[in-house]
Amino acid sequence: MTEPLRLATVQFEHHADDTRYNLGRVEHFVAAAAAEGAHLVVCPEMCLLGYWHLRRHSADRLRELAEPVDGPLVSAVRELALRYGIGVGAGFLESAGDQLFNSYVMCLPDGAVHRHRKLHAFEHEAISSGDGYTVFDTPWGVRMAILICWDNNLVENVRATALLGASVLIAPHQTGGTASRSPYGMRPIPLTLWDNRLADPVAIENEFRGANGRGWLMRWLPARAHDNGMFVVFSNGVGRDDDEVRTGNAMVLDPYGRILAETWAARDAMVVAEVDLDLIALSTGRRWLAGRRPELYGILTRRFGTERDPRTARFATEPVTLIQEAEPTPTRSRNCARSNGS
Repeated sequence: MTEPLRLATVQFEHHADDTRYNLGRVEHFVAAAAAEGAHLVVCPEMCLLGYWHLRRHSADRLRELAEPVDGPLVSAVRELALRYGIGVGAGFLESAGDQLFNSYVMCLPDGAVHRHRKLHAFEHEAISSGDGYTVFDTPWGVRMAILICWDNNLVENVRATALLGASVLIAPHQTGGTASRSPYGMRPIPLTLWDNRLADPVAIENEFRGANGRGWLMRWLPARAHDNGMFVVFSNGVGRDDDEVRTGNAMVLDPYGRILAETWAARDAMVVAEVDLDLIALSTGRRWLAGRRPELYGILTRRFGTERDPRTARFATEPVTLIQEAEPTPTRSRNCARSNGS
């Protein structure tokens, strides 16, 4: 590139099933991002339709709401990218034959449309999981990838996109303030705090910055960026999402896991960061990647018989056991372990 890459990321409160309103919010932020000289703008997961309420719909209703990737909604997003001359990312419910997917498109100003299907979909039993990574070249000479929400929580997925050459990870979410079965996981945020945000902005912003919002994100988002030597563009819903409160915290992280720009505002908002792509080549994570030993990693692709589908794993109430039977330890490793322990 002859100029620095500027990345914009958005948080906004969608209206359930109101695609006209939601598309209007996307257009608002596309215009704002273009005015700030951004090369692309990232909007949240499923932002064109809404998210958590989908679990209450029948499968037939979901099929009525879904659209193919060449349907009117994605075509409108593509038109925004062409009109404003920037990349535009947005999430939607995709219909493909008799299947439904939680999908995300990045529409580029050259007319290209790159679609990712969430790899670990759990929102509704009628929504299928995707089966491939989405890594693509851009007009700015930067290879990017898309992973949706839970996709980013599995370290293998982010690593795979890095190995496929991605330098920027687009990470749209609908998270924060959700009920967790883990004793130290997230907890719901009372809807009353969101409803009373104008009268008491401090209370809701404390929640957004606390353990149920930013605090949870800081446990893993910087690691994904640092360990893979990638910029991460995190977009999220904010505010009421059916019976939960999304915590926003839109941010851009650099390949060291440092936060370049962020917001914890309890409202629709956007932040923009100028990124230095020269940081990637000598970043700690990228140098460590060069020292990989693939011959050791066969265990990562082995099935242990304890795997669960995404819905079962997401809503599990029983403890999860990953490995039923221990692998035999190679003789050399056993000897080293004895030596180190003596």
